[in-house]
Amino acid sequence: MDRISGLSDELLVKILSFLPTKEVVSTSMLSKRWEFLWLWVPKLKFLINHFQPDLPIRDFITKNLPLLKSHVIESFHFQCFDKSFQPEDVKRWVGTTISRCVRELIINYCDLSSFPGKPVELLPSSLYTCTSLITLKLTGNSIIVDVPRTVCLPSLKTLVLSGVSYSSEDSLRLLLSYCPVLEDLTIHRDRHDNVKTLVIIVPSLLRLSLPIDGAYSCDGYVIVTPSLKYFQVLGHYREDFSYLITYMPKVEEADLSVEQEIERLFESITSVKRLSLFVYLDIEDESMYHNGIYFNQLEHLKLHIYRDNWSKLLVRLLEDSPKLRVLKLLVDDDPDFDEEYEHASWKYNDESSVPKCLLDSLEIFEFAGYTRRPEERDFVSYILKHACHLKSSSISHLSCYVRE
Repeated sequence: MDRISGLSDELLVKILSFLPTKEVVSTSMLSKRWEFLWLWVPKLKFLINHFQPDLPIRDFITKNLPLLKSHVIESFHFQCFDKSFQPEDVKRWVGTTISRCVRELIINYCDLSSFPGKPVELLPSSLYTCTSLITLKLTGNSIIVDVPRTVCLPSLKTLVLSGVSYSSEDSLRLLLSYCPVLEDLTIHRDRHDNVKTLVIIVPSLLRLSLPIDGAYSCDGYVIVTPSLKYFQVLGHYREDFSYLITYMPKVEEADLSVEQEIERLFESITSVKRLSLFVYLDIEDESMYHNGIYFNQLEHLKLHIYRDNWSKLLVRLLEDSPKLRVLKLLVDDDPDFDEEYEHASWKYNDESSVPKCLLDSLEIFEFAGYTRRPEERDFVSYILKHACHLKSSSISHLSCYVRE
C-alpha cells in the first residue's frame, strides 16, 4: 500500500480507470487522500444485471455524476433490464455526460417484463449535437431514437443501434446523414422499429454490419457506401423486397449469410479479398449468379455448408476467382441434408475446364465437419487431384469454427 500511495495522483487515476466503477468508488475508504480521488476517473460503468429496484445505485449516480472532477468523460456505460430506473433519470444522466464532453456513450436499457417493450424518450435532444462524441452504442427495446431537425455529430466514428425503435421512417436516414466521419456502423433491427425502407448513405463508412430479414415489416434497403472495406450481412431476403446496393470498389472483406439473391450482393463486392459465405442454396437455381461477375482479387474463401448441392456454387466461385490461395469448408453443426439426395458428379469430369486458381494459386485447403457424403468425397478428390500448388490440406470430422 505504501508503494501505491507514493505514486502521483495522475498515475493512480489512470490505474483506477481500468477497474469497475464499484471497485473504484470503494477505494474512497482507504484513506483521506483516496476519499475523492475516484472523482477524477473519466470512465464510469454501471451494469445492473438483476431485476430488483436499486435505489442506492440510482441515488449514487444522481448525486455524484455532476461532481466528477474530470473535464472530459472518456466513457459512460449504463445497463439495466427493467423499469426500476426511470427514463427521466437516465435522460438526466446522459445529459450530464454530454455537458462534460463525453467521448463514448453506451446505453443498454431493456424492459424484459413486456415484449415488445414500449419505447420511451430516454435520450436528450442535446445528444444529437454532441461535438465530442466518438462512439455511441444504444441497445434495447425500450429506447426510441427521436432525431430532431437540428442534428450534427461531427466526431462520431462508431455507431451501434441494436433493437431500438425510431420515431419516424426518416429518423435513421437523418441521423446518418449528419455523421460526416462515421466509419463503423452496426444495426441489429427490431421487428417493431417503425422503419419500412432502411436507407444507409454514408460516404465515409468503412465497416457495415446489418441483418436483412424477411420477417421484418420492411419494404427494402438502400445502401450507398463507396468507401466500405468490411461488409457483413446476416439474415434472409424476401422476393418482394426492393434493393439498391451500389458498387463498393474498396471492399476487402465480406461476411454474408443469406438465403437467396446472392447475385445482388456479389455485384457490389467484386473487389473483395476475403469472403465468408453461409448460403441457404436453392438447388433448383442453375445459374445462382449471372456471367460477368468475377472476383479477381479474392484470395481467401470460406463456405459454410448447410444443404446439399453446395458444390455447384463452390465450383462456380472457383472458376471466377483466379487468385484464390485459401479455401476453407465448414459443415454446419445441424445441416439440412436430404438422405435421398442423389449427387451428380458430372461437373468434375471435364478435365479441360479446371479452374485457374487450382492450377496456379491455391495453397491451403481445409474441410471441417467432413461427413463422407458422396458430394463431399467427390469434391475433395477433385481438389487434391487438380490443385497443383497445394502446400497444406486438412480434413476433419470435427466441425469447429474460429473467426479469424
